[in-house]
Amino acid sequence: MNELELKYGCNPNQKPAKIFMKDGGDLPIKILNGKPGFINLLDAFNSWQLVKELKEATGMVAAASFKHVSPAGAAIAVPLDDTLKKIYFVEGIELTEMATAYIRARGSDRMSSYGDFVALSDECDEQTASFLMREVSDGVIAPSYSAKALELLKSKRKGTYVVIQMDEDYVPAPQETKDVYGITFEQGRNNILVTEEMLQNLPTKVKEMPKEAKRDLLIALITLKYTQSNSVCYVKDGQAIGIGAGQQSRIHCTRLAGNKADIWFLRQNPKVLNLPFKEGIRRADRDNAIDVYISDDYEDVLGDGVWKNLFTEKPEPLTREEKKEWLKKMEGVALGSDAFFPFGDNIERAHRSGVAYIAQAGGSVRDDNVIETCDKYGIAMAMTGVRLFHH
Repeated sequence: MNELELKYGCNPNQKPAKIFMKDGGDLPIKILNGKPGFINLLDAFNSWQLVKELKEATGMVAAASFKHVSPAGAAIAVPLDDTLKKIYFVEGIELTEMATAYIRARGSDRMSSYGDFVALSDECDEQTASFLMREVSDGVIAPSYSAKALELLKSKRKGTYVVIQMDEDYVPAPQETKDVYGITFEQGRNNILVTEEMLQNLPTKVKEMPKEAKRDLLIALITLKYTQSNSVCYVKDGQAIGIGAGQQSRIHCTRLAGNKADIWFLRQNPKVLNLPFKEGIRRADRDNAIDVYISDDYEDVLGDGVWKNLFTEKPEPLTREEKKEWLKKMEGVALGSDAFFPFGDNIERAHRSGVAYIAQAGGSVRDDNVIETCDKYGIAMAMTGVRLFHH
């Protein structure tokens, strides 16, 4: 099959729509269930590249959660500690590597992952499929599926859940094209490999990076390679914890991603872990309530006549002072940027979210200010010399 007709393009008025192979060869995918849409396939192909490269760079099973052609989360299969198992709602469960990677990716930013498209670097096993079954998701792409996993996924969303099998041996053409306003653009594919060699130029006073930090920086950079630019990514223990995508200003990327990283860490605060939710609260409602509880708008879930809809008893608010003290415990975070940091204000913001390691392109006229700010906080920063814009 070298062509697949689609219901419509990005929007219902954009018809006709299809994907096809210009060289007449077969498409590298098989649709095992459902009918993917235009945006589903954009998410599928971008996320597949991301997890494929994460697996190649780290040697570990990888997963990604995509929304609107940018990752909401990405991760490798680093085992979960007890706290993470609790905030990801998998306490007391022995997890497979594939399930671990998926749960980490989904847990990066659960609000943004609502209705996502999932990519798995390796076979989707029954346990991973069972976790997919309980989440609101549009589809999944993987190189293969176990018989039990496929049986489960075919029953999701009343049988309409999109399941795509990707040919992992597929190699795209070295040149790629796209049309904008009737004009065809052509460029070489961004096939640069993100490796530890990119982390050798450290102009900061701190020049040592532990193995885990280098791994996390590679995860950040590979994630950014498939994130709408401008973009910044915070990573901790093998998973993205904050991704800021598509902002016109880099400091806005850094703030957006940093705020998401802060929320991820605040979810581990004992007050949040012990919120007394009522039985039967839907997963999405619970996730939204946690985010609101953590925010300055906590009265929206704790106000009179409101809290009883969610909790068995009224929780005490998490005060601004308590949040500030808790966030001081956040440390060892890695941060990647898809281009240079123009000013030290990005480093100031990153420091407040526990960033200790940075990888960025370098080349700003204010590199000296950025390096000086890193030295102020004892941050090790690598200048990669590589820009990773994605549009």
